[in-house]
Amino acid sequence: MPGATLSVDVISDVVCPWCFIGKRRLEKALALVPEIAVEIRWRPYQLAPDLPAEGVPRDQYLIQKFGSLDRTKDMFARVAGVGAAEGIAFAFDKIQVSPNTLDAHRLVLWARSGPAQDAVVEDLFRAYFLEGRNLADRQTLIDIGVANGLEASLLTELFQSDADIERTRRDIASAQRIGVTGVPFFIIAERYGIAGAEAPETIAGAIRQAAQETAQEAGKEAGEARSAAE
Repeated sequence: MPGATLSVDVISDVVCPWCFIGKRRLEKALALVPEIAVEIRWRPYQLAPDLPAEGVPRDQYLIQKFGSLDRTKDMFARVAGVGAAEGIAFAFDKIQVSPNTLDAHRLVLWARSGPAQDAVVEDLFRAYFLEGRNLADRQTLIDIGVANGLEASLLTELFQSDADIERTRRDIASAQRIGVTGVPFFIIAERYGIAGAEAPETIAGAIRQAAQETAQEAGKEAGEARSAAE
């Protein structure tokens, strides 16, 4: 289906396991609609915005949030099972720090100008959920950025400043204003919202529908323009 590139905004947090699963399902959805040009744009959200910049010990965070570590075992087992079906080998036991993700979202923003953004998001997910790396550590973030073509010196300078902190917070607030209370949340062509890590077929169906409507609107506008010119 030829036509203009369709936007898919993905509102997510890089410490959200369902967002990692949602990324895999989005990739499968795109494979179902290869005829549609799609631009993926990653948008920030924070599940724990009040954590200190350096994060907190993982067990401490889980106890504060769920009351005890025992309550998390079944939850993580279920998520790990779903992840395995999507090719993700979650290693929750490797995670030592629950980070504040504001800096990670700044890194994603700085990669927005090119194809590096999706790769940066992928590497952030993999670093946290597969390798247990500390995403509150700026050197870890710089290493991920450099691995995807960003400049180490520039990233160091940006992280030492307040660059894009307020912009990132405004983007998160904007998501909350439109009713996003959980992630992942997909916005297709700025017209359809999908809450949660839905099946690839569901996401692909929304992309097809949005592409059809966009093409119809473009055709109608072109017809009106021709009529006005006659």
